[in-house]
Amino acid sequence: MAPYPPDAARRRIRRSSRSPDSDVASRVVDMRQRRTKAEIAQLEYQIMEVLNEDHPQSVRHVFYRMTNPRLTTPVVKSDQGYKQVQQRISKMRRRGDLPYGWISDATRRGYHVPTFANAGDFFEQMRHMYRGDLWVDSENYVEVWCESRSLAGVIEDTCKENAVSLYPSGGFSSLTLPYDAAELINAAYGDRIVNVLYIGDYDPAGVLIDKKIEEELRLHLDDHIPLNFIRLGINPDQIELYDLPTKPRKPGDKRSQHVITTVEAEAMPAAMMREELSVAIEEFLPYQAFEKVLVAEQSELRALDLVAAQLKEMSS
Repeated sequence: MAPYPPDAARRRIRRSSRSPDSDVASRVVDMRQRRTKAEIAQLEYQIMEVLNEDHPQSVRHVFYRMTNPRLTTPVVKSDQGYKQVQQRISKMRRRGDLPYGWISDATRRGYHVPTFANAGDFFEQMRHMYRGDLWVDSENYVEVWCESRSLAGVIEDTCKENAVSLYPSGGFSSLTLPYDAAELINAAYGDRIVNVLYIGDYDPAGVLIDKKIEEELRLHLDDHIPLNFIRLGINPDQIELYDLPTKPRKPGDKRSQHVITTVEAEAMPAAMMREELSVAIEEFLPYQAFEKVLVAEQSELRALDLVAAQLKEMSS
């Protein structure tokens, strides 16, 4: 992994003689003009700084960090500004300055068919999938929904760490996805309190998407199952507290008239989003759940290793 900041980026910035401009607005380059080499180097330095601090992040998360007018070289909060950040990230990855794994993309995935040489090979390769149940002693069931696959890529590791299911709705959800989620709860977790945590945009459509998901879940959950549906973000108090960048609502949209300005979920820094989600999930976990499960996992993994070795010996 290249040291931070990468030597190449450091050299480009060192060649820059550009001094900070006291007028912040003038530092947002007109997208019709070409940036200078010094401005490109500074923008890349800013991108690396944000990702070095926290990764992985989606391109859109990084873009919103680059719209901060307090930066030396901010970008315009527009589609053109997004494309510029996207292009710089692509070039940095191609050059080897930016590790590929620091950018998440859950919108495109391959489909694979796992095969194994023998039963011992299966046990050996699958042992890393074994997880003790953090929630075995809990009266709660928790799952996370989010508005987009882009968001899912950013919070996926947090959900895995806490052993909770994650459902990206892709905007207004299909009828099938909440039905399937509810049927799983009915079959496996019907004796627990169901808690759904949701993250999505704050805009005329975004404040309705979570309500529709909740409505569909309630429609299909068994009557005796209690459901707490919690909109974790983006909320008006977070916009004010974290000074998140806003955009005016589209004038032709008649929905949700109480929403005056809009904020995309990716406007919240990725580390902050993951932290808020992790804290919210852990509120439902039993006391010392991680510590108890870790002890049991270590013993059970040793037993799986023994079985794998025996099966491989039988197959040889």
